[in-house]
Amino acid sequence: MLLQVIYLIAITAEAASGAIMGMRRRMDLFGVCVVGTVTALGGGTIRDVLLGRHPLGWVAHPEYLFFTVGAALAAACLVRFMHQVRMAFLVLDALGLVAFAVIGCDIAAATDAHPSIVVLMGMVTGICGGLLRDVLCNQVPLVLRRDLYASVALATGALYVLLQRYGVAHDHATWIALLVGFLFRLVAIRKGWALPVFTARRQLED
Repeated sequence: MLLQVIYLIAITAEAASGAIMGMRRRMDLFGVCVVGTVTALGGGTIRDVLLGRHPLGWVAHPEYLFFTVGAALAAACLVRFMHQVRMAFLVLDALGLVAFAVIGCDIAAATDAHPSIVVLMGMVTGICGGLLRDVLCNQVPLVLRRDLYASVALATGALYVLLQRYGVAHDHATWIALLVGFLFRLVAIRKGWALPVFTARRQLED
């Protein structure tokens, strides 16, 4: 029940972040809804394909499509009242990122996958919706920039798996991983934490 509630919160947050991005790229209403839906359901779809889970989550539960479209439309209507649109986008995206990471780990663990695959599937669930969103919006995906993004999903998933392995109750592990991952992402944005970038400038210029 807890993960179901978290899942609904996550797809709402990611659909809203996708809708905001679509509006920033001056898309029409249909485009905003498509980007919002892809952002919300894309990561889980790719995870299910990799794990061989059928039918896909949104195929088995088509109500999720209506839910994400509704969230995208709500964000489109309310965004004019948001004075800090960029910050709203980043907060919603951070919430969706860590929530999907935990959900992805839980689903992968149910398939008896190796713990490393469980963590990897958590990351895939967390980042791939945003990656597809950025591609559709014709910009370099957030996950491929210097920001700590995929690293946050990996850390959240690893913490979730480790907590349960060391005997922490499922619900407690869920809340701890969500809170730590969400704060990690927000602090990384605030402090400008980033992975090092390696370039071979001389070779590129030749």
